[in-house]
Amino acid sequence: MQSDRPASTPTISETVRRDTSRILAEVAGGVGVTDPFAAAVRATRMPMLITDTRQHDNPIIFVNEAFCQLTGFDRTEIIGRNCRFLQGPGTDEADVDRIRAAVAARETIEIAIYNYRKDGTPFWNQLLLAPVKDAKGEVAYFFASQYDVSADFAQLTKLKGENRALAAKSEASAERLHVSQERFSAVLQAVDTAYAIVEVRFDADDRPVDYRFLEANPAFERQAGVNLRGKWVTEFAPDLERFWFETYGQVARTGEPANFENYAEAFGRWFDVKAIRVGAPADRQIAIFFNDVTARKTAEENLRTLNETLELQVQERTQERDHLWRNTQDIQVIIDSQGIFKAVNPAFTTILGWSAEDVLGKPVFAFVLAEDEALTDRALQHARATTLPTIENRYRHKDGGFRWISWVAAPEGALIYASGRHITAEKDQAEALRQAEEALRQSQKMEAVGQLTGGLAHDFNNLLAGITGSLELMQTRMQQGRLTDVDRYMTAAQGAAKRAAALTHRLLAFSRRQTLDPKPTHVTRLASGMQELIQRTVGPAIQVEVVGISGGWPALVDPSQLENALLNLCINARDAMPDGGKIIIETANKWLDDRAARQHDIPEGQYLSLCVSDTGTGMPPEVIARVFEPFFTTKPIGEGTGLGLSMIYGFAQQSGGQVRIYSEVGQGTTVCIYLPRHYGEVADDETVFPVTDLPRSEQGETVLIVDDEPTVRMLISDILEDLGYTAIEAGDSAAGLKVLQSDVRIDLLVTDVGLPGGMNGRQMADAARVARPDLKVLFITGYAENAILGNGHLAPGMAVLTKPFAIEAMAARIRSMIEGSREKAERP
Repeated sequence: MQSDRPASTPTISETVRRDTSRILAEVAGGVGVTDPFAAAVRATRMPMLITDTRQHDNPIIFVNEAFCQLTGFDRTEIIGRNCRFLQGPGTDEADVDRIRAAVAARETIEIAIYNYRKDGTPFWNQLLLAPVKDAKGEVAYFFASQYDVSADFAQLTKLKGENRALAAKSEASAERLHVSQERFSAVLQAVDTAYAIVEVRFDADDRPVDYRFLEANPAFERQAGVNLRGKWVTEFAPDLERFWFETYGQVARTGEPANFENYAEAFGRWFDVKAIRVGAPADRQIAIFFNDVTARKTAEENLRTLNETLELQVQERTQERDHLWRNTQDIQVIIDSQGIFKAVNPAFTTILGWSAEDVLGKPVFAFVLAEDEALTDRALQHARATTLPTIENRYRHKDGGFRWISWVAAPEGALIYASGRHITAEKDQAEALRQAEEALRQSQKMEAVGQLTGGLAHDFNNLLAGITGSLELMQTRMQQGRLTDVDRYMTAAQGAAKRAAALTHRLLAFSRRQTLDPKPTHVTRLASGMQELIQRTVGPAIQVEVVGISGGWPALVDPSQLENALLNLCINARDAMPDGGKIIIETANKWLDDRAARQHDIPEGQYLSLCVSDTGTGMPPEVIARVFEPFFTTKPIGEGTGLGLSMIYGFAQQSGGQVRIYSEVGQGTTVCIYLPRHYGEVADDETVFPVTDLPRSEQGETVLIVDDEPTVRMLISDILEDLGYTAIEAGDSAAGLKVLQSDVRIDLLVTDVGLPGGMNGRQMADAARVARPDLKVLFITGYAENAILGNGHLAPGMAVLTKPFAIEAMAARIRSMIEGSREKAERP
């Protein structure tokens, strides 16, 4: 039987809509709903639905998850339709008419009807349909429970067929009958439905007075809870209800099958029973098939109770919600779509200090910190339409401070209901943990720096010897008039100075404290640039080889952190080779499919791998399993913190990648860092031009140089003179600030960061910009670039050049900053 779904639902009264919404909210579950009957409707495996008789065509207004699983339909495909959509060509019209008549008469009906699932498969549906009355005593809804009894029907049909087959075969061959009986017995032994052959005893008046269980399958004891094979039932239950004797006696006497559900007090269970006569009529024997349906009957009884007391439960739940509103420790608020407070619970006042009178009628933005207003506005817009995921913002406390609140919210009509949890203490703990982790990271960096210092001191002495020796020989040759050798010594001195600068920059990069600052990075180029530093660190007994892939993919990673990780891996490799050996640093492009990605515990895709392999002692499996644990180390006390590999693991995870280790005792170790491929471009180094390529300025601009090192001031003054600028020198911050606060024309300030005189270079520049807001500032510093920024950033018109610098780079930077300032001033 088929029926088209109506094109639209006629308008119903506001009272009906309100009652429906309230009852559905109670059954579907709202905040604080704890009623066991409501929970049973939602959570029971018994399929259930609710229809609204006051709407056109008695549509379905609620189904639980079990109903969706039974029928295969999604909730959205069911709500609003009549139950007819489950009927099909095999549905008995007489059964349909009985259901229609019960609905029309507002009566309870229980019936087995042939229905169809979404995929077209049929099933026998044991339907219990019961009316629910509203507060006026009128039937407003029908509650229906469903139960798939196809298996019972199929099993019974199967058993009947097999019995007929056995009877037919018995006429042909007793042996064949014996085989068939054994097969039949095996089936009965295996099924979950209880089965027994029962002999009914009658008295002289042909009234059934007892029955004995001649045979029973294993399921009998599971379903009945007791083994009665070979016993008369009165031996176990002398007070058994008369119903059982009369029903079984009727089947044995007339041969008419019986199918019923009944409660047996002696067993304490509900049974779904099917009984048929077997053997000769004079034997008075029957076969019974039954299942324990106590759980289903209990659920049905709970449903009936729920139907009878639903209105009372709604009132009780409302009182419970009011109690929860008043006594919960979480903030509960009701706001309109514009964010205006309509109601707040006592916890709002307890946590934030504001009373209901302080906030009602006012917008939430009047109490949110300005920094969080944009986030709060986006959350409000989201909550107008759908449930809001958790967001965190800061509310002002009445005492002048603020509190962190974690919110969830959902719309209902024109209002938004929100619940907030006070998480200030959690935020404080998280910040403390972050600082502790940062301290651990810095400790790990400094451990690596400690490994460098001995080798660096030796290398710097060598480099300084090359520089000073070359300068002395240049002076000697110039005094001798042998100028042809000067260029060779000058080249040697410059090369040694550049190598010293590179070592200094590496050391500063390792020692500075900062959070991850990912940049597009050529990992192969980075590894190659580290080779000399690593070789100096691990010593001459260990050979360091870099095998970089041609065309290696870039990665979005913090270069200094990656350098730190690479150095630590090489230090670990060195420690594993006390008698010397070889370290191979290798990069490769890796395309991980789904299987490989699961093995590496990272998403499928393209990765750049950086692997460090050694020929050392290797590690056993139990050590490999713990190497990434913080503070785990195999080194002697005092020779390692146990943070190296754990910090590398955390760095790789933060960068979206992974770390994997491969090792065998006596065969060495390989540690691979996998970093996601970056598809953007990697910026090239800034190009500088010789001073001779830069034309002299004719504008007479003036540059103030502030540096406590006279040699640096002399070099910069000479550069400025070559460029056509006027130079003014100052040896400390006090002298520099005095010039800056005068009326002297200053077009550019070039200053060191670390200065004597009471202020550093940044502080002096900030003070000068009070009177000269457009002053251009070039910081020159021997520290890592981020060191001068602190927790802030460079203001517009400021730039940084790290010492030691190339003369060409300094000249180009000065010219670009002054020319940029001039072009800005010339714009109309």
